[in-house]
Amino acid sequence: MSASGKHCIRITYCTQCQWLLRAGWMAQELLSTFGTDLGEVTLVPGTGGIFTVSCNEALIWDRKRDGGFPDAAKLKQLVRDVIDPDRDLGHSDRKVHVSREQTSKDPA
Repeated sequence: MSASGKHCIRITYCTQCQWLLRAGWMAQELLSTFGTDLGEVTLVPGTGGIFTVSCNEALIWDRKRDGGFPDAAKLKQLVRDVIDPDRDLGHSDRKVHVSREQTSKDPA
């Protein structure tokens, strides 16, 4: 957490791979969703194919460990799980819906 008592996000990205735009986009998505709950979102240049996201110093995504990049909804869920597990993310949180065919079957 930052000195202000708010949550900190740190996105470390590879400059050699030119992932700045991806890191910036993910930062924008998190700022749009969590707004004033975040004290800072920091972009940290790195090398060697690194792409990690930490929340309050806890690693929540690592490109090498987790296999690629998270989509925006997944990243928001991971951050939410750290800063406010009971928060509803709206459409980013929707569960897979049961098909109408399954719900209309007569149990008899």
